[in-house]
Amino acid sequence: MTAASPDTRAIPSSWTNADGGKEALEALETYKKKDPSKVVVRFRAIGNAPIMRQNFYKITASNRFQAVIQFLRKELGWKAGDPLYTYINMAFSPAPDDTVSNLFKSFQTDGHLIVNYSTTAAWG
Repeated sequence: MTAASPDTRAIPSSWTNADGGKEALEALETYKKKDPSKVVVRFRAIGNAPIMRQNFYKITASNRFQAVIQFLRKELGWKAGDPLYTYINMAFSPAPDDTVSNLFKSFQTDGHLIVNYSTTAAWG
């Protein structure tokens, strides 16, 4: 057997071009910046979950849904071990790493992201 030869495929010129590298870095920096815009989130209790005094909040769009869950726990005074189930539009439970902006863009209703919450599993 012969030794492996180095990969001789052509490297795209945009990778080696100084301007192309600069554009890529600028795009990466833009992606890293947090979106300062806010999304209106409306919380609705399901079943025997306590009803919040205020159920409309503005939350930063670039936050992960995990931040919404933590915020809800804090507002309800629940500990990390207490059961909490969250749903979007009474349909599905979003992944904690989904961004609020993506959920809002896809599932908003009348300009609000509706988050249902419960102490027991309710849907999906």
